[in-house]
Amino acid sequence: MDFIKQLNNSAAIVNDDGKEEIVLGKGIGFGLKRGDKVDKTKIERIFVTTDDQINLDQVQDISAKTIDVTTQVVKMVEPILDIKFNDFQYLALADHIDFAITRVKDNIDLSDNNTRWEVKNLFPKEFATSKEVVKLINQELDINLPKSEQVLMTYHLVNASSNDSQIQETIQITDLIKGIINIIQFDYHMTLDTDSFNYSRFITHLRALFVRLLRNQPTDTAELDSSLLAFMKIKYHHAYETEERIATFLQAKMGWILKPDDRFYLVLHIWRVTSRQKIK
Repeated sequence: MDFIKQLNNSAAIVNDDGKEEIVLGKGIGFGLKRGDKVDKTKIERIFVTTDDQINLDQVQDISAKTIDVTTQVVKMVEPILDIKFNDFQYLALADHIDFAITRVKDNIDLSDNNTRWEVKNLFPKEFATSKEVVKLINQELDINLPKSEQVLMTYHLVNASSNDSQIQETIQITDLIKGIINIIQFDYHMTLDTDSFNYSRFITHLRALFVRLLRNQPTDTAELDSSLLAFMKIKYHHAYETEERIATFLQAKMGWILKPDDRFYLVLHIWRVTSRQKIK
């Protein structure tokens, strides 16, 4: 791996067997001249440059300190949430952190008053992790990010675990999930236990469903027997009625008409997240 050009103290362009790549790492390429061998033990992340050089432009615009702290954040978060940041998500996170630093310097705070409670309860594990991320950034960069960053950071962590969904898409999904939880809690006159396993499974199911519907992706499973939905209507009547309200909500909000399979699994999850909580 041969050194080509320094981008900043933590990023350099190299040649690896004829392929041009961007390597990240603290002090990477320091003191090297074109053609020198790069110390691979210092490399934290590698990007293969694209023809339009989007990666190159993005990395050049991000400070070395931000790249270093982003790498620390990713190393901390990946094992906690059992996720893997792809190149796009890594750069999106680094860009967000860089802009957050600028906002602090300019005394700009993006208020989270209207979303903090929902995000904390819809994505409790990601939100708890985001608080640790903000704490790490504050310590490493000697700054004081506002509490609103905990919500914004949560979106990035959810995004990293959602098969490349975009941040705006994640925010939209969060709003839809909030509406559905409100319908269930109203119908059942109860507050759902956001720490329960069934709640976590339900949120994961909704997130996957909405990503598929937003992207018009086909299902990867065989269709269920249509009689099963009729069976669910009889066996889990309350959950079925609630599912019908949710289906109406999604059609009015997004224009989606749920398939029998989607309705079947919604009924099942509604029953689990409500009846088992009562038993407990």
